Order: sequence, then structure tokens, then C-alpha cells
Amino acid sequence: MKIIIVGNGMVGFKLCEKLVAKSTKSLDLIVFGEEMRPAYDRVHLSEFFNGKSAEELQLAPSSWYADKGIELIIGDPILEIDRKAKSVRSYLGRVAYYDYLILATGSAAFVPPIPGIEKAGVFIYRTIEDLVLMQSWAPKAKTGAVIGGGLLGLEAAKAMIDLGVCDTHVIEFAPRLMPRQIDDAGSSLLQGKLESLGLTIHTSKNTQEILGESAISGMQFQDESILPVDMLVISAGIKPRDELARACGLEVGPRGGIVVNQYMQTSDHHILAIGECALYEGMIYGLVAPGYDMAEAAVSTLLGLEKTFQGFDMSTKLKLIGVDVASFGDPFVTGNDAHTIVFEDRNKGIYKRVNISPDGKELLGGILIGDADQYNMLLQTCKNKVVLPPNPEDILLGARGGEHDGGAGVTSLPDEAVICSCEAVSKGDISSHVLEGAATLDDIKKCCKAGTGCGGCVPMVKDIINHTLKAQGIYVRNVICEHFEFSRQELMDLIRLHDLRSYDEVLTVHGQGDGCETCKPLVASILASLWNELILDKGNDTAQDSNDRFLANIQKGGTYSVVPRIPGGEITPDKLIVIGQVAKEFNLYTKITGGQRIDLFGAHLSDLPTIWEQLIAAGFESGHAYGKALRTVKSCVGSTWCRFGLHDSVSFAIQIEERYRGIRAPHKIKGGVSGCIRECAEAQSKDFGIIATEKGWNLHVCGNGGSKPQHALLLASDLDSETCIRYIDRFLMFYIKTADPLTRTATWLNKLEGGMDYLRNVVVNDSLGLGAELETEMQSLVDNYVCEWKAAVENPAFRKRFSHFVNAPEEKDPTVQFDELREQKMAKAWK
Repeated sequence: MKIIIVGNGMVGFKLCEKLVAKSTKSLDLIVFGEEMRPAYDRVHLSEFFNGKSAEELQLAPSSWYADKGIELIIGDPILEIDRKAKSVRSYLGRVAYYDYLILATGSAAFVPPIPGIEKAGVFIYRTIEDLVLMQSWAPKAKTGAVIGGGLLGLEAAKAMIDLGVCDTHVIEFAPRLMPRQIDDAGSSLLQGKLESLGLTIHTSKNTQEILGESAISGMQFQDESILPVDMLVISAGIKPRDELARACGLEVGPRGGIVVNQYMQTSDHHILAIGECALYEGMIYGLVAPGYDMAEAAVSTLLGLEKTFQGFDMSTKLKLIGVDVASFGDPFVTGNDAHTIVFEDRNKGIYKRVNISPDGKELLGGILIGDADQYNMLLQTCKNKVVLPPNPEDILLGARGGEHDGGAGVTSLPDEAVICSCEAVSKGDISSHVLEGAATLDDIKKCCKAGTGCGGCVPMVKDIINHTLKAQGIYVRNVICEHFEFSRQELMDLIRLHDLRSYDEVLTVHGQGDGCETCKPLVASILASLWNELILDKGNDTAQDSNDRFLANIQKGGTYSVVPRIPGGEITPDKLIVIGQVAKEFNLYTKITGGQRIDLFGAHLSDLPTIWEQLIAAGFESGHAYGKALRTVKSCVGSTWCRFGLHDSVSFAIQIEERYRGIRAPHKIKGGVSGCIRECAEAQSKDFGIIATEKGWNLHVCGNGGSKPQHALLLASDLDSETCIRYIDRFLMFYIKTADPLTRTATWLNKLEGGMDYLRNVVVNDSLGLGAELETEMQSLVDNYVCEWKAAVENPAFRKRFSHFVNAPEEKDPTVQFDELREQKMAKAWK
């Protein structure tokens, strides 16, 4: 069978893969590609600006095609199809004959007919070559704009920011961003989040003309306003590449697109069309997953199999400039056809909407912005018509604000539920592969390619693997990543056993490969939790995230915050004066935090050591606001001032905070001490909270504030101060040694088998006989404490890192700019 594929994009490549995998006969297969390179990953195209090379974006090298017996011809587009002769002619004059021809020509960027669109500095965001051109122009651009506020437009805006064009504008003709995916309320919240990150959004704007002589200098809109810009990216949508089909007389849609049936056959059944060039029942599918499904259907047509294309769910989940955006099912259904439940938190930038059937039993669709962790489960609930709980709002809020086990809903899904839409892999497929011996995510990727596309299904794939293994009575090891075949707890024990002190040592002894962004900070956290050595020492700084690396939280706009420790919130007038003097000298925005501290914002990187020196001289030390460590121990005034106070909560809070300061853990830790049951320190919303009683202290643990609040639970009652500290020692060390990375104590407890009863037995009753060991390990960490700020400013080698320009250490970042806000400065993002 002679098969010619015209188009070598992601969908064309997928067709090749599936043909080779499923055909039992040899094929005479030729692929013509227009671009000068083999197929590459357009979904993650913007990663090119983050250092990913064109070769790393490749789906397969040229040698792959040769190994599979496929003739790949690149840089030579097809110009003509002769349906009678069943042949094609290329730009370079090649003529090839086919039994079947598959058009996978994809789409082109829609370029609106704006006068001046041909000027220098105007780009299309479509191919690697386009990105190379943008990359060469960007250094001379100060202000940029993107026409298009949909998925592609916002992705292009991120690319422009990655290129260093600080002042970036998004121009959208519609009255809201992403009008096809999200509603007005969601769009408003998304716009606010993007603007807070430095983008300027213009909606209901119609561009009339591109200004400038040979190169762009501005944009004039229909309302006669003008926006000065020196770089413009067009990303206003797509149009199907159907010109070959038109020229040879195939049926096309009135607005473009090659008309196909469920077998992907065109009006000529020897010619098939797949991907963004194909029009199925009046619909052009502009995502890669439906293109892959079309490729599967085309293969079935060619090989006589049963699969057909029946349309495709256009649910999507993306991260746009760091903001989660997702929609599924019917996100807009209203009126008598549905009831709508909305959760909105503008403080945290979270918007969630679900549409449910009038009887409350079926999920019809929804929108998630700012927090899309529930997307996979909600999508599967919607697609498979899983019956909703008696209180449907629980699917958004959990059981009245409690934490969810991410895999709890997997068991309710039918085997035919499609988990990986990119590769059309069902829950039953994954379970079958696990039963046949695939025990890890990597095994599943190799067996059926689930999780190898956009990656959005990976959490659910892992849940299915673990659920299937557990159902077979197999112990599930929660390994860190492909570089360490251990769980966090196992690796922690090995590091302690072999007395390893640096990431490189750990990788050499217990790992493989070069490491990754998953294991590097995890191992660095374990090392800090075991030895409490200086975080910048022994090369461990390179494994940290940016906050730990510079001992300060990076803020929008490229400045840093400085948060000195103020144990118990108690501070002398002299220390207050020093904070004020530092804030005035370095022109820092100053704010009282919710944890009884003073936050200083807007510090340049090069100023940090000098600021720290002045604060250290006044008796301050690092508040570890940048680390996964103890933040604060909040207190009320207690018996010192309050007529209701039973004990001195301030002194006890200071003692507690000074004991556990600087100790690294899987996640940040917060504490509180209240002098009576009126709970003015809000101790029951903390990771550990202490409340005074007539007989001593009650100790509560595993509370959590934030987006998923949870009250702490009572661990022990009426304790004296010494016993209370001993139990906190045991509790914190047990958490540090057993929790998964980036897991707060509340989530850890919810997943701990036996829950609070088990934890109480371990900590209070010492049921495992670990009490003395946990106390000794904690005392070792306490004894090793040093102020990281002080160590950094006193070490010349460490101090050198705090320079924005290596060759000009005294110069500050010139792109940092500020606005005035209530008589203080406020950083502009990316200015």
C-alpha cells in the first residue's frame, strides 16, 4: 500500500507512529514536510525561550523515520494533487504516486487585514522559525503587543515576556479574554491576575492601522487611540490549510476546512484529512488531542479496523503565565437547563464554576481559574456522568473545607473513561497494563504513551496505577522521580545512614543521571532537615529554589522582601526605630504581616547584604520567610496584659519560636500560642497551636489556613511547658521524616493511616518507641542553628552572589520601576 502524508506536524507524526505500530504488512510510506526540520512539539513551543533547543522539542529525529522504513522529505512542500493520476508534485519537482493520500496540512495563523501589517517588527507566533525571528528582534524592543486574547494570544504574551519585553500589552477584539473558554466573571478575574503580573490588557479594541515607516512604531485603534509599540505579535486565531484540497476539487466548508466523515475520508475516498485542516460536522478542532484521535481513526480506515471519529470534547487545562485556566463540558449552560455553583476568592485569584443538572445529580461543565487541581476528576465526572454527592458543592469545596485525597475518585470511574485524551487511553487500558506488570508511570508511558502528550492526565494516571496495585495487595512505593528509586522517607534514612552532606554526594551514591527540578529541591530539603547546616554551603545552593538561594522572597518586578524574625511579636522601641531607618534609607514598602512581623518590600538584590547588616547589628535575624521552615509563632498578649489571660503566652511563644527557628521541613510551618480559650492568636488554624488552660496547655496540631482551611485537632491536654515542647519535638520530627515533599501538616494527617489516633499513639504514648530518638534528632537541629543572613554577609564568597550584574556589582537592575501607593512605593511587574 502506497501512502503519502502531506504535513509533518504533531498530528502527521502521530499518524506515522500509529501506522507503524498497527500495520501487519509493510507499507510504502512517504512524508512531505514544509518546514526544514522533523516534527516538533508545538504545544510546548514557548519553552524555546526558556532555553529548550529545537532538537529537544523534536518528537523524533530523522533517523527514527529511516529506522521505521518511512521516507521523510523536509523543506519541500506539495504544490499540486492530481486525483486522476493519484499523484502529488512537490516544490522541487518530485512526483510521487499513492494508493491513499492523507492531508495533515494543519492550519496557518489568521492575519487580520490591517494596513501596515507587513512592517518590520511584526511577527506571527506559529513555528520555531517565527520564534527565532522574534528572539532576534526582542533586544531592541521596549514595548510590545499581542493581537489576540485567546489561548494562543496569551501564550504569545508569555513568550514576549520571556524574551525580556517588559511592557507587554494584549489586544482583544472581544469584550473579554478567552471568550470561547470562560465566562465574564472568570475572564475578569483572569484579567486582574494577568495585570498584577505586569501585562496590560485592552479588550473591545479593534486595530485600524500599524504605524511607522519601515518598522512598527505604534498601533492606532478604531476609537482613534494610539498605543506606541516597537514589537507586535499576531496571534488572533487560525485558519485551516485547505488550499491543496481546494485546487484539486475536494469539498471544503464555506469558511474553510476540508470536509471529512467519521472515517476521515474526504469527498474523494482515496484522500483523507486529519488535524486542523479537517472539517468534521462543521467543526475545526484547534487542539492536538482531537488531531491524535483523527489520526487513530485514519489508521483504522487504512487498515480496516473499527475506530471512527465521533467528535471530540474540547475541554482544556492550561497554565497561562503562571495562572491555571481550565474549562470542561459545557461551561456556559444557563437557565432552566442547569443550576450553577460558583466559588470566588478574589484575594487569592481563584474562580470556580460548575454547572449541574436541575436534579443535582449530573455535572454538565465548568470553569476553573487560579486553582485547577480538581480538573481531571471533574472532567471525568462530567464525561462519564458519575452521580454527584448529595451536596454537589462538595466537588468544589471538599467535605466542608477538608482536604481531598487526590485519588479518591478514581474508583468511581468506569473502565471506559478516557484518562489520556491525547493518546485515547482509558482507565481500563491503564489498569490492564498495570496487571501485566507496568508498575510505574514510566512503564505506562512506554506501554501506551499515556501522559506523554500535554501531561495534564499524569496525576490521575498515577492514581490509577496505585489503586490497581493496592487492589492486588501490592505495596506501592512513592518514588521521588526517575533519578531516585526511593520514597522521600527511604532516601532520608539512606542519607542519614551514610552521613551524606551535599546533593552531589546523594546523587552519586543513591541516584542516577543528572537530577531534575523535582529531586534537587527535595534532596536539599532533606539535607537541611537532617543536618540544619547553612543552606548556601557545600554546593547545596544550586539545588534550592530562587528564594532559598538568595535568602529572601523574590517579588514581582524583580525586587526582594526582607522579613526579620520578631519572636512572639515582641519588639523594643529601639528595634522599631532601626526598622524604620532601614526602610527610609533603602526606600522600602513597609507592612505589618498577619504573623506579627514587619515586612519590607522592594529591596534590590545588591542591597540585601547591607540591609541585613544593619538589622543584625540591631539584634534582628532572618525570619526565614523564604524557606520551607518555621515562619512565626503568633501570640496574644496573654496574662501579661489581658484580664482573661491564664498564662504568659508571649514568653512561651518566644521560647517556642527561638527553639524551632530555621528548621527545614517538607513545607512551611506556622505556630500559635493563645493565653486563654478566647483564642486571639488563632492557634487552631496553625500547624501546631497551644492554648492555655487552668491546668497548663492544650496542644493542637495539623491545622491549616489558606485556600483549604482546616482546624487543628487536639493532641494532648493540660500539659506543663516542658512536656508540651517535648511533644512538639516529636510531632515535628515525625512529620519531617514521613511527609511527602511540599505537603502541609493538615494534608499529611489526612493521608496518615489511622489519622489522629495513630499520631497521638506515636507522639504521646510512644507506641513505636521512637520518642527519645525524635527528641534527640530535634535537639541536634536546634543546636546547629545559625542565622543565615549573618553567615551570608560575613562570608565574602557568599556575598558575591548578591549582585544583579557580575561585571558591575554596584549597579542595580535598571528594569525595576515603582508606582506610588498610599505614600509608599509599589513595584511594577517586569518594568
